[in-house]
Amino acid sequence: MKQKIGFVGVGAMGWPMASNLIKAGFTVQIADARPAQASKFSAETGARVAASLRALGEASDIVITMLPTSRIVRSVLLESHGMDQGIAAGLRPGAIVIDMSSGAPAETAAIAGQLAGQKVAMIDAPVSGGVRKAVTGELAIMVGGDKNVAAEADPILKAMGKSVIWAGGIGSGQAMKALNNLVSAGGFLIGIEALLVGKKFGLDPAVMVDILNASTGMNNSTQVKFKQFVLSESFGSGFALDLMVKDIGIALDVAKDLGVDAPFSALCRNIWAAAQADLGTGRDHTELARFAAKTAGVSLK
Repeated sequence: MKQKIGFVGVGAMGWPMASNLIKAGFTVQIADARPAQASKFSAETGARVAASLRALGEASDIVITMLPTSRIVRSVLLESHGMDQGIAAGLRPGAIVIDMSSGAPAETAAIAGQLAGQKVAMIDAPVSGGVRKAVTGELAIMVGGDKNVAAEADPILKAMGKSVIWAGGIGSGQAMKALNNLVSAGGFLIGIEALLVGKKFGLDPAVMVDILNASTGMNNSTQVKFKQFVLSESFGSGFALDLMVKDIGIALDVAKDLGVDAPFSALCRNIWAAAQADLGTGRDHTELARFAAKTAGVSLK
């Protein structure tokens, strides 16, 4: 089993994921666009901060990226940054890149094709479960790429996730992640609209959540978001509204590329995008409830 791991992106999700790799006994070297964040992670975990992106590649058998977009993944892997070359410039033949970002399947396939030219394998392995399950190492991980490479990476992925499922060829994990988040976004939106209608009728939203969770209307949002983040008004789930809109967009792009009409999904995307435009960037995705309440003219307080 390959032991030396380079981990790029120690943000809200990447931090606990990389920490769990260290706890599992892997040697982890990290890089982050924010030097202070990288230094803080190093101080708390003992992980070494790479001197450069190329140096991280040179020191790693396996490189994991946990970044906001495929464009950024391409940049850190394949492009030069001033005097520093990308990670791929330092990778040896036989190395593996695992992109755990919620990226665009077509872009990931293109990156994988370029890496294959230097005999570096790439798989995509986006995650579901949020910060809470990243901390406990119980993420669901959806894997796309060569099945043999995925099997080689399995012990590493299982140090971060409870459920590791191979979905298909390269990009399949990311397609599944986008579709999963589309379903999650739809469930959240329809649930919030039901709470607003019920509140206007005279129902207690907290009681409504209890009834939904005992009935067929139960979903992830009714179970772990509505009381915890919406009705409490903490809006601190740890997953950004901007990222939800991005993921829904990826799902719709996949549908468009395949010629599949998805009218409800398109309407869902438009409402989430409208909330993003109204609330601004940097908001938690559960703040969609603020936008829906304003639009409906009903308060959930």
